[in-house]
Amino acid sequence: MPGEVVATENASEARGVCLPTCVLDDDQASVELIVRFLEKMGHEGVGTSEPEQALEQVRAGRCRVVLSDVRMPGMDGMEFLCKALEIDPGVYVILITGHYSLDTAIEAIKRGAYDYLTKPVDYARLQKTMDELAGLLDRKRRMRELEQQLLATTEFHGIIGKSPAMLEVFELTRKVARHFTNVLLSGPTGSGKELVAKALHQMSPVAQQKFAVCNCAAVVDALLESQLFGHVRGAFTGANETRAGLFEYANGGTVLLDEVGEMSLPMQAKLLRVIQNREIQRVGSPEVKHVEVRLIAATNRDLRAEVLAGRFREDLYYRLATIEIRVPGLHERPEDVPLLMQYFLKQSNAAYAKQVQGLTRRAQAALLRHTWPGNVRELENVISSACLLTATDFIDVNDLPEHLRKPEIAPASTAAEANWQPLPLEEVRRQHIERVLEMCSGNRVRAAEILGIGRTSLYRFLRRKNSAQNSRSAA
Repeated sequence: MPGEVVATENASEARGVCLPTCVLDDDQASVELIVRFLEKMGHEGVGTSEPEQALEQVRAGRCRVVLSDVRMPGMDGMEFLCKALEIDPGVYVILITGHYSLDTAIEAIKRGAYDYLTKPVDYARLQKTMDELAGLLDRKRRMRELEQQLLATTEFHGIIGKSPAMLEVFELTRKVARHFTNVLLSGPTGSGKELVAKALHQMSPVAQQKFAVCNCAAVVDALLESQLFGHVRGAFTGANETRAGLFEYANGGTVLLDEVGEMSLPMQAKLLRVIQNREIQRVGSPEVKHVEVRLIAATNRDLRAEVLAGRFREDLYYRLATIEIRVPGLHERPEDVPLLMQYFLKQSNAAYAKQVQGLTRRAQAALLRHTWPGNVRELENVISSACLLTATDFIDVNDLPEHLRKPEIAPASTAAEANWQPLPLEEVRRQHIERVLEMCSGNRVRAAEILGIGRTSLYRFLRRKNSAQNSRSAA
C-alpha cells in the first residue's frame, strides 16, 4: 500500500485538476485508507459510513466524485447510485464491491456508474480511473472555454448563428444596412426578425437616431392610424391632447412595422402614401408633414400568396420588398441549437445569479430531437425556465418541460393519406390545376402565376377539359 501510494503521487496534480471526492463504506478502516490515497494523488477526500451524509455532500455540491461500496446496511450501492444521480446528474459514482459479477457490473454501468471496481481495492486501477476522470473534466473545462470563444465569434449584434443559412442572413444584413432603403423581413414567428431589424438599424448611417417599433397585429385599425401618424386634440373620442405618431417620432431614424401582413387594406393604402411621398397627416389634421424614415417591415406570412389572394396590395408589397431578407426557422438550422443553448444559459445565469455549468447529455439529446415550432423564442424560454428550476450544476431532463422529456411521436396519417390511391400523372396534374383555380376564385391570371405556367398553357388545358366534358355529354 505505501509503495503504491508513492508510485501514484501527484499524478493528477500534473493535470492541474483536483477532484473533490466522497468515500462511502461501512468499513471505516477502508474509508480512511482510500481517503489518504486520494489526498496523496492531489484530490480532496472526505469519508463517511452513512449514505445519507454522502447524499448531502452531493446535494451541497461539495463533491464531484463518489466512491461507494455496493453492500451496505440500510442502502445498497445501486440504490445510492440512483439517488445520487437524481440529485446531481453531473456527479460521477464509482462502485466498489467484494462480490464482483459481470452482470452486476453491466447493470451498474447502465444505471449511470462511471466505473465498477473490486475489493480489495486495486489502487493502480483506482489511480487510472481517477486520472481518466481528471482528464475528462479538464477537457470539459477547456471545451466550455472554447464554446465561450465560439459564442463571441458567432454573435452578430445579439444574434447567434454559424449555420450557412444564418451566415447568409448576416452577410445580406451587412450589405443592406449601409443603404437607406425599405427592407422586408420574412420568417416564422420567434425566428428573430426583430433582432435582424435592430442590427440593420445599428449598422446603418442613422444608427444614432431613433428606432421605433409597432406591432400591427396588436392594434385595431382606428388606433393603428393614430399610433403611426399621430392625431390632434379632439380628432376622436378620447383624443384629449395632440400627439405625434411613430413616423414623426422616428423622423430621421428607423420604423419597424412588425406583422405587417395583418394590416387591413385601407391601412395599407395609407401606408403606401407614406412610402411613396414621405408624407404623413395626423388624424384630424389637414396639415401634411414630410418625414424621412427607414422602413423595415416584418411578417410571418407569405406576402406573395397574400397578394395573389387579394389580401395584400401588390404595389405596397413591391415597395416594402425592395430588399427581402428571409430569417430561417430553428428547424432549418439545427447546427445552431447547441450554440443557442450555451448563449441562453449564460444569459439566464446572469439574470438569476446562478452558476449552472451546462446540460447533461440526455437533456441535450432531448432538445436536439425537438422540432422547435416556436423557434428561437421557444428555446430561450425552455433554457430560462430550466436554469431557474434546476437545483444542481447541470440542467437535466427532469428540469425541462414535460413535452420535451419524451421522444416526439410522429403524427398519425391523415385521412387523405390513408385513402391514397395511385393515379396517372395527368390526373394528378388536372386535380392540382383545378384546386389552384378554385383557390383563386376562377382568376386565371393569378392561377397561372401560382402554377408557374403561361396563361396560354392554362387556357389550352381548360379547352381540352371542356372538349372532353362535351364529348362525354354527347355520348
